[in-house]
Amino acid sequence: MATHGELLILPAGATLEAARRWLEPVRESLAHEFLSAYLTGSVLTQGFDPRHSRVNIAIVARALPVERLDAIAAALPRPGKTLRFEPLFLTRDQIDQSLDVFPIEWLEMKERHLLLEGEDVLASVEVPRTWLRLQCEHELRGKHIHLRQVYVLHARRPAELARTLHGGASSFAALFRTLLRLGGESPPAESQRVVERVAERFGLDPRGLLSAHLVRFASRRHGREEIQSHYRRFLVEIERLIGAIDGL
Repeated sequence: MATHGELLILPAGATLEAARRWLEPVRESLAHEFLSAYLTGSVLTQGFDPRHSRVNIAIVARALPVERLDAIAAALPRPGKTLRFEPLFLTRDQIDQSLDVFPIEWLEMKERHLLLEGEDVLASVEVPRTWLRLQCEHELRGKHIHLRQVYVLHARRPAELARTLHGGASSFAALFRTLLRLGGESPPAESQRVVERVAERFGLDPRGLLSAHLVRFASRRHGREEIQSHYRRFLVEIERLIGAIDGL
């Protein structure tokens, strides 16, 4: 078993065994097309909580013809009661040909993955950093427009605001890690510290920038006014962050 990544946290033994059991019928359905399978994402972080996050598994194949997809679909295990697996099926060619299109996603996977089985194809992947800033700004601007649109349409529906913050917390954390990498830093292991460090670096309000994280990982339900306040502050800080990046 090979590992690679910054501050990698090995998942619990029960999680690893469950992942291998989940993988077995999928690997068999791929037959000779199977190359490798990895655990990726939040399951390899200290703050992983199965109540909030799915277990991401990336399966790399030589090819994925349509007729093979039917076999994979038939082999997929039913969702578990405690661990929920989120598979991502890729071919080796897709990885090589999309490094310049999805540099953030590949860099995230390159720096935080655990090989479950097969050939470590990620070991030879080199992510071009030329496009990282462009993709980061593109993503942040698009997400800011979406946040503002949701607020205009659902300002009086705190449940919708909370759902938007909750659903976007992980993707914003990935963008924040990219910003730190662009500045020559290794991102902290904990998502909360990543957000705080971005706030420090760009002179933002850390509590405002933490709003999505706080809503996602809250141990209690937030009240209506509290959610609205979190949302407004987050919207403001994301706009300020975009301005700071644009001035780099």
